[in-house]
Amino acid sequence: MEHPEPESRSLRVSIGGLALQNPVMVASGTFGYGVEYAPLVDLNQLGAVVVKGLRRDPVRGNPTPRTAEVACGLLNAIGLQGPGVDGFIRKYWPFLKALEVPVIINIWGTTVEEYAEVARRFDALGGVGALELNVSCPNIREGGAHFGTNPALLSQVVAACRKATRLPLITKLSPNVVSIAPYARAAQDAGSDALAVTNSYPAMAIDIETRRPKLANTTGGLSGPCIKPIAVKLVWEAASAVTIPVVGMGGIQNAADAIEFMMAGATAVAVGTATFYEPQTALRVIAGLSEFMEQRGIRDVREIVGTVQT
Repeated sequence: MEHPEPESRSLRVSIGGLALQNPVMVASGTFGYGVEYAPLVDLNQLGAVVVKGLRRDPVRGNPTPRTAEVACGLLNAIGLQGPGVDGFIRKYWPFLKALEVPVIINIWGTTVEEYAEVARRFDALGGVGALELNVSCPNIREGGAHFGTNPALLSQVVAACRKATRLPLITKLSPNVVSIAPYARAAQDAGSDALAVTNSYPAMAIDIETRRPKLANTTGGLSGPCIKPIAVKLVWEAASAVTIPVVGMGGIQNAADAIEFMMAGATAVAVGTATFYEPQTALRVIAGLSEFMEQRGIRDVREIVGTVQT
């Protein structure tokens, strides 16, 4: 059963044809496969659950240590560890398919053909809400950002997945580019139904006592509040360049942060790193967003989208 808001106020949005009861989801890689947070969060109150990245075959990920806390943020180099498509379907899908809200599956590969094969597998599964194409992970040596920082390769991945599935496609763009607009347009032109902006930033931290990197992988992805102003700018630039919806993310800790992304042009938002230290963050964002609308007489959350005055 959905949790309807008062008739005078609507939080409903649509992302590439995928209907959400509210615009707040969780970011891939920060919420496991949903089951891990189920004892702490009522998942059915979210706009959608986005699972961590999946490749065709199991992936062991990077050696430890994989995370390091930095000022106002987190470095991670998990390396997209995962059970592969078959392991995910066997272990996690029975739980996820019983949820009352959409499940968005983040997929990746090391070749264009592998992306398409994984997309095809999930298209055939039935019950999947949408696919998020991870072309922007900075923590793996093959795939990931390799595709997201080359417009031609990005187009090939999106086009191949578009041909392989009828599911909505959300392309997760890399922040590690000079200008995000050409990549946003390339994804749209190749058939993406929406964009996710943005992923973590390549970064590094050093232990001055050992003189060694704090991550075994040497570098990792920086996320958290420290990247929010940059992420907001990228959302604004991407939303200005395309007509498809944008899902904004990067350092969201509260409703005010989410509203900032939406005013910049995001139709929906995703809470990531904050979930680690406050699992209820996404639910608090939903409540705060509703309160913001009530206080200002806003009847439809879509009235907020793209309203920044520049």
